[in-house]
This record gives sequence, structure tokens and C-alpha cells, in this order.
Amino acid sequence: MGSKSFFRENIAVGFMLFALFLGAGNIIFPPQLGQMAGENIAISMIGFLITGVGLPLLGIIAVAKNGGDLEVLAGRVNPYFGIIFTSIVYLSVGPFFAIPRTGAVSFSIGIAPFLSEGMKESWIPLFITTLLFFGLTFYLAFNPSKIVDRVGKILTPALLIIICLLAIKSLITPMGEIGQAQGTYIDNAFGESFIQGYLTMDVLASLVFGIVIVQSLVARGVTEKAAQIKITIFAGIIAAAGLAFVYVSLGYIGVTSTSAIGFHDDGGTIISLAAQQLFGQAGNIILSAVIILACLTTSVGLLSANATFFHKIFPKISYKVYLVIFTVFSFAVSNFGLADLIQISLPVLVAIYPIAIVLMVFALFGNLFNHAPSVYGVALIFTGVVALYDGIKQAGFEIEAYDNFLSIFPFYEQGIAWVVPALIGGVIGYIMYIVKRK
Repeated sequence: MGSKSFFRENIAVGFMLFALFLGAGNIIFPPQLGQMAGENIAISMIGFLITGVGLPLLGIIAVAKNGGDLEVLAGRVNPYFGIIFTSIVYLSVGPFFAIPRTGAVSFSIGIAPFLSEGMKESWIPLFITTLLFFGLTFYLAFNPSKIVDRVGKILTPALLIIICLLAIKSLITPMGEIGQAQGTYIDNAFGESFIQGYLTMDVLASLVFGIVIVQSLVARGVTEKAAQIKITIFAGIIAAAGLAFVYVSLGYIGVTSTSAIGFHDDGGTIISLAAQQLFGQAGNIILSAVIILACLTTSVGLLSANATFFHKIFPKISYKVYLVIFTVFSFAVSNFGLADLIQISLPVLVAIYPIAIVLMVFALFGNLFNHAPSVYGVALIFTGVVALYDGIKQAGFEIEAYDNFLSIFPFYEQGIAWVVPALIGGVIGYIMYIVKRK
């Protein structure tokens, strides 16, 4: 197959993956980062792009090399760890947090701006919106083999056109000058942005979406593992480029918006007011289309991936029954509202993100130590004792003595004190592997 033919035949897979990634968090967090970062926007965007683009790309590659299956990758540590950790990841980016968030954001940014104040206070519009949203999600995910065609060839081009309109208009007629850095972004712009990238859930999603891609490729007749890996990596590069464009564009909109719309602590409000400033009332209509399309594509991918995974673990329950269960559960949770979902999800993400990152990075270099379980295991134990505490601390509970101990490690101030313990654990695990081999 020639390079042109390969590109033409697989670009839809890349578009599908990009659309699956581009969900609620990808739209609402970059504008807020832009406002807070101010003149530190460059270093902030680097931190955000590492966790929002670079690590998800590595995740796609790591999972692709393991047959598109996170459980196989995590099972290199221990079979029980493989099942438990994979289940936690799927549920986190599935019915517990990410899928309900897509419905809540679709309402708060896509529908609420067009309602009267009285209607905004009522539970009925949110209920009706999420009912329709998850009904459409269920329909699109019902036949997973058609996801590439429905998402990659129809929804994604429309999504890209709308985002391009916002980005180009903001460049031609910027709303104002770059503002000043605020809060923690004054002295810790990189670290704060690195952590904010967790909220997109893209690293966890990258470990989940591999199964959707492989499933779609099998449906197209691509069953050879080498070909699946090649196409998946190609799709990951396409998706990463698209995400980087979206993040930089929305970050620029945020950083130039403060003089026109003022400061806001909600990224959804920032992008909504900015769209109205750039395009008038038509801006809100354009933004609504962006949000609903972005959330819908992500919701479809995550719902399909969760149903596929749990059907594999518990095959007595069919894929379609899991779809019903997760759709109904996500619909119910989404009606609690966006603010509560974000507040609850952050401590969990802070706790499990480092474990996912370390597992993913070590898997990429696993051939160097023959994927020895001791290397994975000790590295993840050392990572976990720091990451789990960080999650507890994020929830508002602090153990002063332990916190003082962690402060001796590099990158503590940036919120990533787990990096050095992970490396130390990997070295200890490697020494154990060498000793056992001899």
C-alpha cells in the first residue's frame, strides 16, 4: 500500500480518534487556563500540552502495542491488578465521571445560554436535554463497527470547521491584549497547567480508546497486529495534532479575552462570552454546535469502550445490555450538575493519573527489562503511595508529617512529587529482576 493510499484510507480513523478525545474538558479548560496564565501563557500551554496531548499519544502507542487492550498492558504487573485497575480507569472515564460530564456540559454551554433565567433554575430543561443526548449516544454506540463512518466522516469535519471559525476570527479581530497571570499561575504556571491537563481525562481515555480503534479495524477486515499498530499510531498522531491546534486556539481566545469579558472561574462561561463577543448571537449558536458535537462523539466512544470491556470480563451480560445500564446510569448522574461532577472527579484523577502514566511509560520501554513484573510492580507501589496521598490531599485531608516528607522530593511544588519515587521504584525492581535472573 502506497503512502498516499494509506493516508487516504486511514485518515477517517485519525479523525474518529480526534473526535473521541475532543470532549467537554477539552473545550472548557483551555480558555480558563488562558485567562489565568496571562503573560505566562507559553510555559502554561507547554505543561498543558504534555498531559493533554503528549501523554495521550504515548498512551495510544502503548495500548496499540498490547493489542488495543489496557487489561493486557496492566496485567503485566499482575493479573488481578490488570482487572482491578482497568475497571477503575474504565469506570472513571465512563459512567462515573466523564460520560455524565458530556451530558452536563452539553446542557450548561450548549442549551442553557438560550433559556430564560427561570428556566435555567428548573430541573426540567437539564432532564430533557440529557434524555435526548444519551438517547442519541445510545443509538450511535449500538453498532460499534459503524463508529468510524458516523464519527470520523460526518461529525468530525463539522466540528473542525466550527472550531476553525472561532480560532480564525479571534486572530483577525482579537478581543484585547494578553492579560496578567493570576493566582498560582504567577509562580507555578507549568506545574498548575500540568495538573489541569488531568481534568481533560485524555491520558485515561487514551488507554480506553485503543479497544474502540482495534474493534473498528477488525470490522474493516484489518486483523494483522502489525497493521493494527501502524494504523493506530497514525491515528494517534492525527488526533494529537488536532488536539494541539484546539488547545492553543482556545488558550489564545482565553488569554486575549480578559479586557473584553472580565475574569471568570468557569471555562464554559469564558468561551461562551468570548464566542458572543466574536460573533454576536451567532457565536452562541456556533459554540452550542461545537459543545454538543464534541460531547456527543466522546460520549459515544466511551460508552462503546466500557460496554465492550465489561462484556469481555463478564460475558454472560451482552454488549447491548451493558450499553443500556451505562447509558441510564450516566443519564442519572449527569442530572446532578457539572460543578459537583468536576469537584468529585479531581481527587480521583489526581490519585490514579500518575499510576496510569507510569504504567504507560514503562510499558513503552518494557523490552529493555523483558516486561518483568517486579519493575512494574515496585515502580507502581512507589508511585501509588505518593499519588494516593495527593488525591486525599486534593479532597481536603492533609497529613502534615507525610506532606513534609514528600516536600523533600523534586517537583513537589509542581504537584508531581511522584516522578522520582517512580524512577527509584523502577530501578529497585530492575535490580530484583537482574538478581532473580542470575
